[in-house]
Amino acid sequence: MKYISTRGKSSAIEFEDVLLAGLAPDGGLYVPESYPQFTKEQVRNMRALSYFELAAEIMAPFTTGCLTKAELTDMAKQAYGGFSHTAVAPLKQIGNGLWVMELFYGPTLAFKDYALQIVGRMFDAVLKRTKRHITILGATSGDTGSAAIEACKGCSNLDIFILHPHNRVSEVQRRQMTTTIASNVYNIALEGTFDDCQAIVKGLFADADFREKYSLSAVNSINWARIMAQIVYYFHAALALGAPDREVSFAVPTGNFGNIFAGYVAKRMGLPVKKLILGSNENDILPRFLETGVMEKREVKPSISPSMDIQVSSNFERLLFEMLDRDAVQVSGLMEMFRYEKSYQVKQDTLNRIREIFSGVRCSDTETKAQIEKIYRAAGEVVDPHSAIGFAAAEKFGEKKVPSVVLATAHPSKFPVPVREATGITPVLPSRLSDLMTKRESFTVLPNTMDAIKYFIETAVKKDVE
Repeated sequence: MKYISTRGKSSAIEFEDVLLAGLAPDGGLYVPESYPQFTKEQVRNMRALSYFELAAEIMAPFTTGCLTKAELTDMAKQAYGGFSHTAVAPLKQIGNGLWVMELFYGPTLAFKDYALQIVGRMFDAVLKRTKRHITILGATSGDTGSAAIEACKGCSNLDIFILHPHNRVSEVQRRQMTTTIASNVYNIALEGTFDDCQAIVKGLFADADFREKYSLSAVNSINWARIMAQIVYYFHAALALGAPDREVSFAVPTGNFGNIFAGYVAKRMGLPVKKLILGSNENDILPRFLETGVMEKREVKPSISPSMDIQVSSNFERLLFEMLDRDAVQVSGLMEMFRYEKSYQVKQDTLNRIREIFSGVRCSDTETKAQIEKIYRAAGEVVDPHSAIGFAAAEKFGEKKVPSVVLATAHPSKFPVPVREATGITPVLPSRLSDLMTKRESFTVLPNTMDAIKYFIETAVKKDVE
């Protein structure tokens, strides 16, 4: 399996190099040269597999020449064996044709664990085999950071630097990052927004000399390995609901478009996905695009669903590449336009192709709280603000003829204030995290400049070497 850049100016490379590189040298995102295909019979046979076995089955075609199915099965057992629910990603029926898949049983209580717990093991295996050392650099709007740190802490073959927007994540989200004290973990609170964090990360990856000197790698969803691992739970849910003999729709709260893009890839691989419905807060760049065909960056508004406080959805570039029939020249031109003019527009036929698969919903904070209360009153379920927006998406666009699955992306205890305001109930952290609010924190507040981040990394890595 070879991988190519969405911007077409980088050479095709193998999975091992994609894993360690993250972003392509030309600034594009890696995608497979072609998507593996499963027949209906092959999908039907997957019904008997455990989550570990299913993960290996789905991912093996993407890792040919680097990791075998047996190695992937072993990694999956290690990654998911410690999750706090035996089903790993359990499904619950909430109403007629409405289901929720709970993706918060990993160590940091968010869906990012389902990818990063196994991707971290991939990093460890490849780095030990090749005797390489890398510097992982990532930006987080709340959940990726803690999941990445949990997956990579203590690994002698890498240092990890995570940028989060200062005072723009929940206290639980911040503490899950900053209370992990390990010699290879560096938390940076940037005086800016998530988009600022992401822009600096992309800028440092684009600096060829710096990137090569420090062997930069990425763990957020610009890294294909993250997308690959997230495809698994789409298959898991659809199989439980009758796939391949029954279509399934998914409602996904999304900011950076990585989680929902994994659902699109599942569809391309042969899973009968009817509709992908994205939910957004007032930072509604994606629903606006679906309405108008114009991708326009506006100011980021802080919200009670901070993981979606984003105005640059990086992974949308991958979908654009597919919808433009893999025309890298067009994609590159649109990305340059977005970078300098903060907007671009696609042709009507391209927008129509996207609308055939995707719909979008926006929710204000008031609407999100009302949705949290509604779900609690109707079904007795307490959900976090992001998952509530997923329910709103399913409610608006879900079709009665096929089941709709809402992806519950975080445990409600990560966002206790809005949940309490909506329901009167304060969700409690699981016992294994009961001391989180009293543990010592370690992070560095830095100004919103690339030079400040670059100097911090250079100083920290030099200190490590000494």
